[in-house]
Amino acid sequence: MTDPAVLDAVRAFNRFYTNKLGVLAKGYLDTDYTLTEARILYEMGARKRVSATELNRDLGLDPAYLSRLLKKFREAGFIDAEPDPDDKRSQILVVTSKGQAEYETLGERSRQQIAKDLREVDTFGHERLIGSMQVIRAILDPQSTAPTSPVVIRPHRVGDMGWLVEAQAVAYAREYGWNDKFEGLVAEVAGKFIASFNPERERCWIAERDGKRVGSVVVADGGGDTAKLRLLYLDPAARGLGLGRTLVEQCIKFSTLAGYRKLSLWTNDCLSAAIRIYQTAGFRLVAEEKHNLFGPECNGQTWELELCEAKLSSN
Repeated sequence: MTDPAVLDAVRAFNRFYTNKLGVLAKGYLDTDYTLTEARILYEMGARKRVSATELNRDLGLDPAYLSRLLKKFREAGFIDAEPDPDDKRSQILVVTSKGQAEYETLGERSRQQIAKDLREVDTFGHERLIGSMQVIRAILDPQSTAPTSPVVIRPHRVGDMGWLVEAQAVAYAREYGWNDKFEGLVAEVAGKFIASFNPERERCWIAERDGKRVGSVVVADGGGDTAKLRLLYLDPAARGLGLGRTLVEQCIKFSTLAGYRKLSLWTNDCLSAAIRIYQTAGFRLVAEEKHNLFGPECNGQTWELELCEAKLSSN
């Protein structure tokens, strides 16, 4: 059962956002249209030709109500109708030049309203806003948010380590209840990596999509012939894409070329998705111990890979 506090928080946000959009106002965007009417005009203008059956299905409106609104738009000269060859009970709605002009006017008014709301927000705020919207959509409707842009993997640069510390600390606090001791550990590892970075023996990769950081991993010098795989992280919106496996393969390839004979890592058994990646790549569990370093009791694990035995994907 969902926590009542979560339900109330969502309701509060819905109230805020409907007010922000002006949904409760008499006319949407200072027009004579209701929000529903404006949405129908948008859908028809964007598609140019659409069947009444398809429009009703996609918007989830009462058929009789939709029929009345379509009649209003025909009388206004916004649409013409012709028989639907695939459904004798339906019609194909064709947007007229007058209807297209109305669609474009509504679009421009909507953009102006958003620009007004964002005029005091800086570029970083824009990025946070869009990222938060993407996360909300991915959580509530994951099937509609399959990524269309490729993921780019690049070396680290200034600012990446700060992001990495914050992203991991917030994610693990939210998902596993870990405390700020974990944030301190990540900050210590990241700080040491920056302070003593040796590009011939160490590397950090950052994964980006649409200019937003969505993943990271580090290879650090563990001394002698051993490298350490550290700080593997994937943003929730980037999980399930095979990106974790790709980042681990980057670590294995680099460590091999750098002359290491062994790749070692420390993790916790609650991170099951990451552990499956390590197992698939050929890592072996060599030690484990209980601890409460981050608050809740955890089972820490050390995994090792003899690099000559690495199992890389053929993809």
